[in-house]
Amino acid sequence: MRRIIISTESGADLPQDLADKYAIQVVPMHVIMDGKDYFDGSLPVEHIYDYYERTKKIPSTAATNVHEYQELFAKIQADFPECVIVHIGYTSKASASFHSAVIASEEFENLVLIDALNVTGGLAAIVLYAAALLEKEPSIELERFIAKIEEAVPKSRLAFIPGSLDFLRAGGRVSNIAYLGGALLKIKPVIELIDGKLVSTKKYRGKMSAVAEKLIHEYLSEYNINRDQLYFIYSLGLDESIKRRMDELAKEAGFENVRWIQAGAMISTHAGPGGFGIAGLER
Repeated sequence: MRRIIISTESGADLPQDLADKYAIQVVPMHVIMDGKDYFDGSLPVEHIYDYYERTKKIPSTAATNVHEYQELFAKIQADFPECVIVHIGYTSKASASFHSAVIASEEFENLVLIDALNVTGGLAAIVLYAAALLEKEPSIELERFIAKIEEAVPKSRLAFIPGSLDFLRAGGRVSNIAYLGGALLKIKPVIELIDGKLVSTKKYRGKMSAVAEKLIHEYLSEYNINRDQLYFIYSLGLDESIKRRMDELAKEAGFENVRWIQAGAMISTHAGPGGFGIAGLER
């Protein structure tokens, strides 16, 4: 039985301890600031916010390129001879990264690509579901493993409230950005992944403490999320009191495990400081 190795992009915001636990291989995406290209993960998020405060400009981001995927896949196969690589990728509808992986894959055998049609915690939920399944059934047949992941893709539900509309607007990744035109003030849009695209689905008014609570109630009412695991996503600057309240609400809703995921530099470039999100897999 060949060993299966899972890989993904840094845009999954996968916590390092979990990447290490499951030997998940992570390839960085890019943040470009002051004309310099940084690997996502090598740039402290605080630098992005400091840069904006100084310049009122927002860094740009870039996908993982073909060469970087070639290096990733070659290194995995060198480190784990005879393995099969299952790459669970950042949505192809919001980045060229998955397309680069497709091109790179032409040079490799024993490589399977799955478009997760999701980002940050929504992507992490799928990757970690796959990793837990592999840990539970290490001899699982590849075809069954792939089928189970593909079944999970449409069940991953992500919703988040950006901390700054300036960052979101500048990123230009939300398909119906005109919906945010009411952003005049104190309006906080909810961004969800619909068929792999980031879409503004509703808007709330008020402070983040109030709208975060409203988001979790509406999210859990709309989606029948598996109670085994829930993910909260935050960007630096989110008040600790909000985190504590979200933990309380998750416990009241019957979730056995809650994991907080910090948005990395790439995601934070679009979400801005103080953002909050929620992700999980539907039953």
